[in-house]
Order: sequence, then structure tokens, then C-alpha cells
Amino acid sequence: MPSHYEPCGLNQIYSLKYGTVPIVRKTGGLADTVQDWNEYNSYGMDVGNGYSFEAYEGFALENAVKRAINDFHNKPVWEKIMKNGMARDYSWRKSAEKYVELYNKAISKRRG
Repeated sequence: MPSHYEPCGLNQIYSLKYGTVPIVRKTGGLADTVQDWNEYNSYGMDVGNGYSFEAYEGFALENAVKRAINDFHNKPVWEKIMKNGMARDYSWRKSAEKYVELYNKAISKRRG
């Protein structure tokens, strides 16, 4: 999903839910939901769930696709990336819980 601008897409969430590893440009909701496997792995965290790139240019997309193909050939790594994406909860229930938590913090702060 090499979007130039994406406030919040659903396609990457569908991809994650069904184990289809997304490749996205880091923008808007795409950057919020897809964590680049190689980037997070370089920090010792195996929480990545896809691939991303910054520059809105063909070579940046090509580089991300090549990284994905390289990892695809390593089945344990690919399965980990797929499972990381499928394990995330992007449901309205989860969002509602976060809003309730935020509102409770605001109420507590206001009461001082």
C-alpha cells in the first residue's frame, strides 16, 4: 500500500487479521498499525507485523518488497510476522476500552 496520504485505512487491518503481511508507506494510519519487521528487529524486538518505507519513491517500495521476499524464504520468520499481525486487536471493543481508560484518567485529574 504505497499511499501518499492515508488518514486511517482498513485494508492493512484486514491484511493483518488474515495473515497477509502488508507492505505500506509510513503515513497516517498505515504507520500506526504496521510495524516494520526489520526496523523493530534491529532493536531486538520481534514484534514487527509487516514492512514499511518512508520515501514516496519507487526504489523505497522496491526495497521493502525485496526485504519481504527475503524473509518469506525463512519460514519461521515469516510465520512469526504473520502471527504478530493476527494477534493484534483492532476491534471497536479494544478502542472503546482505551477511550474509557482515557476518560477515567481525565476525571481523576480533574477531581485532583
